[in-house]
Amino acid sequence: MTAQQKLKNKIENGLHLCVGLDTDITKIPKHLFSSDNPVTEFNKIIIENTYEHAAAYKINFAFYEKDGSKGLDNILETLTFFPSKDPLLIADAKRGDIGNTSQMYAKSVFEHFGFDAVTLHPYMGFDSLEPFLNYSDKINFILALTSNPGSNDFEKLKLEDGQYLYQKVIKSIKEWNKKNNCGIVFGATNLSELQSNIKDFGDMPVLLPGFGSQGGNLEEVVRTFYSNNNNNFIINVSRALIYCNGSPGFGKNVSDSIQQLNEEIKKII
Repeated sequence: MTAQQKLKNKIENGLHLCVGLDTDITKIPKHLFSSDNPVTEFNKIIIENTYEHAAAYKINFAFYEKDGSKGLDNILETLTFFPSKDPLLIADAKRGDIGNTSQMYAKSVFEHFGFDAVTLHPYMGFDSLEPFLNYSDKINFILALTSNPGSNDFEKLKLEDGQYLYQKVIKSIKEWNKKNNCGIVFGATNLSELQSNIKDFGDMPVLLPGFGSQGGNLEEVVRTFYSNNNNNFIINVSRALIYCNGSPGFGKNVSDSIQQLNEEIKKII
């Protein structure tokens, strides 16, 4: 099944949440330290308690690469915990480099690890992303306007033609989307920009980080999509969900929390 079909199936079933596995060993419940591998045991419990309620999972490579080869093994082991391959599995790796290097990154993410999707940055232009775009059965979520305060430094600069840089990026992504395998990363903290630019997204899927501790407004963002007849979005939830309770029974709390978020979304739409 292609990445596009996986995402479509989940969205058609009313699921819009992406669980971010940004697993920080300093934040996981202390009782897991007695297990052989606390990180993967934590991930396994999160997956078991969210699997039926999530559209996608996003593994942030930085939280694993810091541990060297063991961290990369933890990614591979985590990927075995999914009882089937139907949720969209996103590598949050933010790649984007010159052609040959980018080709190796694409082989790593899509062929070695077997992810369905990846996050990419467009700063170096089309040729830096082309090796990823050649995988027609994958989804490439390209950074357009991010949720961090530093997005003001470059992404919101106004160009000579009056466009903002992030608007130029969105336009370029649409032009690169020849194989219908491009998506957009758009920070949920940028509500006014979302409202002003959503009609330019076309039918590309949108990955929305920035909820929880970053302050994105769930109700307003979801309402913006539905008022524009756009159902093709997934909302990333990471720390606010996976660390919602540190007790030995934290799995049930995580399950309850994701179901509550799904209910909140359904009420908005």
